[in-house]
Amino acid sequence: MIKIYHNNRCSKSRCGLEILENSGKKFEIVKYLDTIPSKEELKEIITLLGIEPLQLVRKNEKIWKENFKGKELTDDQIIEAMIHYPKLIERPIVINGSKAVIGRPPENITTIL
Repeated sequence: MIKIYHNNRCSKSRCGLEILENSGKKFEIVKYLDTIPSKEELKEIITLLGIEPLQLVRKNEKIWKENFKGKELTDDQIIEAMIHYPKLIERPIVINGSKAVIGRPPENITTIL
């Protein structure tokens, strides 16, 4: 089943959700600010995306700038930061089987449907 990690306050995430709704396919919504992904789940998402943990971080967030910017962090420390501050997680993330994309721009989502 298709899964979207969604934040309703984000316009890109809302656009991504609309793309999924219009696709006619079944999908699950994960409101990741309410249901924070586990460390294992984040590692799996990062692997599916084929990126480094830092590439999943929203580096313009105030939390990042005030607490982490300019520091030498391990991948595990970056993942822990996203768990403690899920607002740092880039969005939306859509997973379809063994494929995943960050919906920025939202049209990226169509590549895995």
